[in-house]
Amino acid sequence: MNKLLSFFAVLILGAAIGYIVSEKISFDGAKGVTTSSEEPIIDYWVAPMDPNYRRDAPGKSPMGMDLVPVYKEKHNASDSGGNDAVRLSPAVINNLGVRTATVKAGVFQSIIETVGFIDYDESKITHVHLRAEGWIEELHVSSVGERVKKGDKLFDVYSPELVNAQGDYIAALQTGRAKIVDASRDRLAALGLPTTVIKEIERTRKAKQKITYLAPQDGIVSALNIADGMHVTAKTTTVSLADLSTVWLVVDVFETQVSQIEEGLTAEVRLSYQPDQLWEGRIAYIYPQIDEKTRTLKVRLVFDNPSELLKPNMYADVRLFGNSKPDALSIPREALIQTGSSERVILALDGGRFQPVEVKSGIESGDRVEILDGLREGEKIVTSAQFLIDSEASFTGSTMRMLGDREIEAQP
Repeated sequence: MNKLLSFFAVLILGAAIGYIVSEKISFDGAKGVTTSSEEPIIDYWVAPMDPNYRRDAPGKSPMGMDLVPVYKEKHNASDSGGNDAVRLSPAVINNLGVRTATVKAGVFQSIIETVGFIDYDESKITHVHLRAEGWIEELHVSSVGERVKKGDKLFDVYSPELVNAQGDYIAALQTGRAKIVDASRDRLAALGLPTTVIKEIERTRKAKQKITYLAPQDGIVSALNIADGMHVTAKTTTVSLADLSTVWLVVDVFETQVSQIEEGLTAEVRLSYQPDQLWEGRIAYIYPQIDEKTRTLKVRLVFDNPSELLKPNMYADVRLFGNSKPDALSIPREALIQTGSSERVILALDGGRFQPVEVKSGIESGDRVEILDGLREGEKIVTSAQFLIDSEASFTGSTMRMLGDREIEAQP
């Protein structure tokens, strides 16, 4: 009897121990499941340089790079990232070379970068014309670009009309009648004879067969339209002389940038042959008409050129300093994603998450662009690989919206 009781006691004790052990195993197992459920789950594998190349298992991309995992996200109302947010692993962020920048607030000055060609200052070009027809007897300048001083000889002209007018003046001098003398002298002046030539005729009482025309200003010969023996009239532009102490530079500004500039604002020029030197000038004139094909407006700049290093037809890189705003938000221009209908940036959130945000941009200044709406000072935005992240976020958001629609449709 005692043996039977002992047997039942051992059996009951074994059952109790088995129950306790099984409960502990069940608890530990449940705890393990809970822990593992909190770990991120790989959704799919993607090529680092092509978000459209997706696979269900690890492997190589078409470029020979290791595929990287993309983890499933919990999309619910409390998720600060929203349905269009995407979370990338540190490996993906590193492979994509993701860089960020901070949204800054402060004085924002418009800087317009453009190009142009240096030209003569047309207000300092003198065109030499005859006032009587004749023939070029001798040319004293040989080619375009030749430098002359005021008073240097340009060319000699024989003109029957000028010879006859001189004869009339000599005859008037011989009469001694002041009114006739004055009228004859005025006629010679009207025909363009220099005062020195008229005084020489008064002194010698002889008509000059050849009249020498002198340079009216310092400069270079910018146009030479005559040659020895050539017949010329009052319509002929014989020689043009250009003063290079100041030069013009005409640039094109896009229609959207016109509101940022006005006459008198500063401009800078750099030349490719002398990149270490900077010239400062100003906006002298804004042309009134937009080019209907290029949608650009011409702007004329003026630069002092005492050393004459700025030469006509030189190609120049130009910066126009437009109006400034005292307190404006700005971001690097490369961070802005522009499509035909919208503008957005990629916000860098905590925990490797990224969120596309619609923005409204303003004026540009060098490598930065003004942000009128959509961002706050201090926020971080992506400046590289943002197009790939944007594509991934758009795909994720679209998928979640489709899933949401299906769930709604499935409800009774």
